[in-house]
Parts: sequence; C-alpha cells; structure tokens
Amino acid sequence: MAQTADLECCDLTKDFDNFRAVDHVNFVVPQGSFFSILGPSGCGKTTLLRMIAGFQFPTSGDLLIKGQSMIGVSPNKRPISMVFQHLALFPMMNIERNIGFGLRQRGVPSSEIKTRVGRVLERVGLPGIQDRQIGQLSGGQKQRVAIARCMVLEPDVLLLDEPLGALDLKLREHMKIELKTLQAEFNTTFVYITHDQSEALVMSDSIAVMNKGKFDQIGTAKELYYEPANSFVAGFVGDANRFEGKVTALNGQIVSLITDAGITIQGQATTQVPTIGQHAQIFVRPEVIQLSKDPVPNKENQNSIKRVVNNVLFNGANSMVILCDPKSGEKIQVTLPQKGAFLELDKGDTVYTSWKPTQARCFTSEVH
Repeated sequence: MAQTADLECCDLTKDFDNFRAVDHVNFVVPQGSFFSILGPSGCGKTTLLRMIAGFQFPTSGDLLIKGQSMIGVSPNKRPISMVFQHLALFPMMNIERNIGFGLRQRGVPSSEIKTRVGRVLERVGLPGIQDRQIGQLSGGQKQRVAIARCMVLEPDVLLLDEPLGALDLKLREHMKIELKTLQAEFNTTFVYITHDQSEALVMSDSIAVMNKGKFDQIGTAKELYYEPANSFVAGFVGDANRFEGKVTALNGQIVSLITDAGITIQGQATTQVPTIGQHAQIFVRPEVIQLSKDPVPNKENQNSIKRVVNNVLFNGANSMVILCDPKSGEKIQVTLPQKGAFLELDKGDTVYTSWKPTQARCFTSEVH
C-alpha cells in the first residue's frame, strides 16, 4: 500500500481583489523529505506558506496533510509547526519555558513537559541549557531553540519561512548544514521558503521554483541546475551568463544565434527548439567555460571567442574572472582555474573562451 504524503496541494489558487497571488499550484511532499519553495520576492511563496499554515484560506483547490483536507481547519488544529524569519522567541521566558510553551497550551503535565524539553534539547545539540535566558544565546543557538520549540510538538510538517535571513553570512552557511542534519535527525517533513537559491540547492531533496504565482519547475537541485525547464529557472537557479540574439542556424537541438554585439554562439535546446529568425537566449554556467591563451580550433570546441580581462574577483577556490568583448564591451563571468598561468591573470590580458554547445542551454525568448 502506498504511503500517504505528508503534504499535498491540489490546484491551489489564491486571489486578492483583481490579483492572483497563487495560480493553480500542485505538488506532493513525501514523508520525511526536505522540500523547498524557491522564488523572488512577490512570487507568491509566502502566500502559499500562509495557506499551508492556515493563516489564509485558498480561493479554490484543496490542501491535504496526511491525506486529510485542511480547508476550513484553523492553524492551531493543524499538525503543523512554523519557524519564522525572526524566530519569535519570548525574551521574558527562559529556554525551558520557551520550548514548552506549546505543550503548556495543550495542557500537558509539567513533569512530562520537563522530560520532553530535555529530550528535544539533546536532539538539537543543546543539552542542559533549560535555565538560560534567550539573550544569553548566539544566533545559531536561538535558531536551534526555535526549531526545538516546534519539534517538541511532534508536527507532521514543519514550515520554515526564510529562517536564515537575519543571520550573518558565516552563520548562515553553517546553519544550512545544521538544518539538513536536524531534518534527517527528526525525520520530519520540512517545507522551506526562501529566495536564496544556495540555501535551497544545498539542503533540499526537492525544490519548486515559483514565478508569478506558478511553479515553473519541480525537481532535485541537480535537475534544476543542469536541466532547467525554461529561461527563468536557468537564470534564477545558480549563476549563468545569458546571451540573447536571433537564431541563424539549427543542427538538431544545437542552436546558433547571433547576438546584438555580432557574436555567433551555440547552445542546446532541451525543451523547445526555436525556429530560424526567432529570438532566443543561451545560458552558460561560469564553470563550464574553458580559458586558453590561443584560439580553440572549431572542430575541437565551439564558441571560441577572444576576450579581455575586465576584473579578477579573488575568493579562493570560488574566484571568478570578468571578461569583456573588446568590440562591444559585453561582459561574461568565468570560474577562474585554480592552476597554471591563469592564476596570474590581470586586467587587460587577452584570453579565449570556449564551451561545447551541449554544455549551454537555449530557450526561446518569452518577450522581445
């Protein structure tokens, strides 16, 4: 017998006056998985989260938790907990009272609350801090206390609304690993809302990319990164250089286009092959672009183009070089090789870039 999904949204829609914030969204989240909803500000992801939590009701469609419809069910009656961006911890209460707040609301006996709080603090890696005050904790500790306060209620689904947004960069990077570890430890379904694609890529089992109220694509991090469904996903998930121009030739799925700068480049169309004369976009990841001191023979590799170093952005193994076309000034971003003569690249140097057409993705321009 198939296991019932922890969360399922069926044709979910939310209208505000003349504006549709969520537009016929469908997805299924299996038990114990880390599901992220990724999208820019204003795409509808927070509205969708609020409908899952019960703070808003959909205009149409259904929302099921463990196979049970939640339409008309108030937030406190749903088997869901929620971690907010600013955590919403109570500064006047110590850690034990913060974590036990929901249990007290449910009328759980004090002795059981004490036991369950101690147990959940062990699981989030903060044993023995029950008597501390919120102000005595670091940002990462507060984050774990907020999660512990939710997990002590044993929810079927934990909703996280951009919970790392208020943290500094180094702590944010650390908490990505922490959150994924905690999710696996509790084996609870996490639904994570973010506009930060690096958070979604690192932590998620599955990611939905949301754009203008709809899901453009649902897939694993690798699927979204290497096989984007459209130009929005290609440009939003990960870094990519974007070229736009008119299609001049087709060879199966390999598309040649000439840019406004007069440069001919090739990429592979994996969804819909454009026609000659159409405007299209080609997306190339910075790490697939090869650098050489001399032109690459066309038979060995396509897209060999002479460029000039505009800037070198040193960041250790993540260093990048910004190159520009000497005629048009068009800029592209390339991952800087960590060996050989390219480590000494300097502004004004001349190099040649190249990539195989199958390493780039081509999409028909939506609007031109």
